Amino acid sequence: MDSEHQKGREASQKRSPLDLIMNQFRRKTTFTERKKPSVGRMFCPSESNDRKSERIPEAKETESNEEKDSVKLGTESRDNLETSSVVGWGRVTQFVQMLGKTPDSQTLSLSHCDLTATDIMELGTLLPFLTQLEVMDLSWNDLLGGSLKALSFYMQHVGKLKVLKLSGCRLTAEDLGALGERLNCVPLLEILDLSWNTGIGGGNLHFLTEHLHFISSLRELHLLDCRLSETDSVALAEALLLLPCLEVLDLSNNKLLVRALENIGSSLSSTPQLKTLKMSSCGLNQESLVILGEKMKFLVGLEHLDMSCNKECGGGFSAMASSLSFLTHLKSLDLHTCCLTEQDAQTLVQVIPALTELSELDLSCNKSIGTALQALFPVLPRSKVKTLQLSNCSLSPEACHALAAIMPSLSQLQSLSVSWNKSVGENLQQFVEHLPVECKLEELKLSSCDLNTDDLLHLQSACKRGALSHLKLLDVSYNGRVGDTGWVSLFREAGGLKQLQELDVSLRPDTCLSASVWMSAIMDALPQLSSLRRVSMQRWTLSSEERQKLEKSLKKKNIMLESDEVRVQNVTG
Repeated sequence: MDSEHQKGREASQKRSPLDLIMNQFRRKTTFTERKKPSVGRMFCPSESNDRKSERIPEAKETESNEEKDSVKLGTESRDNLETSSVVGWGRVTQFVQMLGKTPDSQTLSLSHCDLTATDIMELGTLLPFLTQLEVMDLSWNDLLGGSLKALSFYMQHVGKLKVLKLSGCRLTAEDLGALGERLNCVPLLEILDLSWNTGIGGGNLHFLTEHLHFISSLRELHLLDCRLSETDSVALAEALLLLPCLEVLDLSNNKLLVRALENIGSSLSSTPQLKTLKMSSCGLNQESLVILGEKMKFLVGLEHLDMSCNKECGGGFSAMASSLSFLTHLKSLDLHTCCLTEQDAQTLVQVIPALTELSELDLSCNKSIGTALQALFPVLPRSKVKTLQLSNCSLSPEACHALAAIMPSLSQLQSLSVSWNKSVGENLQQFVEHLPVECKLEELKLSSCDLNTDDLLHLQSACKRGALSHLKLLDVSYNGRVGDTGWVSLFREAGGLKQLQELDVSLRPDTCLSASVWMSAIMDALPQLSSLRRVSMQRWTLSSEERQKLEKSLKKKNIMLESDEVRVQNVTG
């Protein structure tokens, strides 16, 4: 599971009862009032008690005022119009800047701003001054839930809106209904992201989908981790029939039972332009693959397929073999953590020759395919592959030899991860010695590969030849067998790593070694590492003097250091 999914899952955890009580108070105050208690609300005049009791404060009066103003505008002078526009934009600017954001007439990005229901009401009154708005991102404001009606009331003023992001906002069924009823105001909408809103599931999705015909030009629909139920799958299936332009559909982190998958699959043929289908962590099993196998052949334009983190899929990919062969435009295939078997790997060996555009392949965390990969590597479209993720696959020595053999012909390779494969240790020479000088490799991950000193000497040689001149990330962490000589040799060739931005040489949590021997080497290398921005060296110990010297040098170059201060050794007289 990637960092974005992990972040979302943590953010979507239920709050404590105290949090829920406090939120009721926070929702009634603005962001600025909570951050600066001495400052009152900036823009809106004091409200009457009657208005405060309304679900949409000032909505009716604002609407009537706007109607009157629209009549007057026909007779007002051009100077008055310009003055009104300037004043309105001034309100927008002040509101956005108080939230620590930069105002833009086409993009309103207010994610992670701790917005409350009161803020949303105020924001609604500003939409008439944002008629050129194309992107609105209000994600990760969890107090927004239950108040979207106050904002959607004004959506007729942003008819040019193309992107709307409301992920992680604790949206309710009422919010979905309010948004759905106003979709006719934004007919140009192309991207709708409602991910990480668990209130969308449980049979509530239809409040939105029954209005999706107003935005038939929708290209992306993101419903990641929304707890979609079988009832929701029916609503989604009906909606897909109305979205012929859909290119991206993200249903990850929704437990789609077989019946739900059948409902959604029945409508996939109505989305001929679908290019990206994400179904990570959807609880798919072998029976699910049979269903997908029957429907996938209709998605001939598919370019990105993510079925990762479905552990019950193992052993069932043969049911999809024929359909996968139809996906000749597929560029990205993600099957990490799917408990793939040797039979599944053999299926891929049969299918991949047909996937001539494949540039990204992730088979990480499938420990049963290490030997079978020996037959897979030779059939990869070598001139296309840019990303190859093979961490924790239990690569056999034979598979390592097969991968090393094709390395010189992977002319477009940018990212290679073979971390957590012990067989890489003592064999790194095979991977790097034949890398051409024009190699485009930007990420090389060799964490926990049981590397030794000789392996780093070969890495040094590749640096010296200029074969790693494009490298931006180098992860050689958790390799405790590397001696001081290996680290010193690597840093002495820092000139071959001029574009390096991130370096990780950390040790395992249960290890503790001194870095004093090679500290002078890394200090001497810093002037040549002009692009370096982060160095991680957890579990390495330094004397107080060495640490101060290192921290001073890194701070001067704006390089972040990640280390364990609790393990610092003090130098005594």
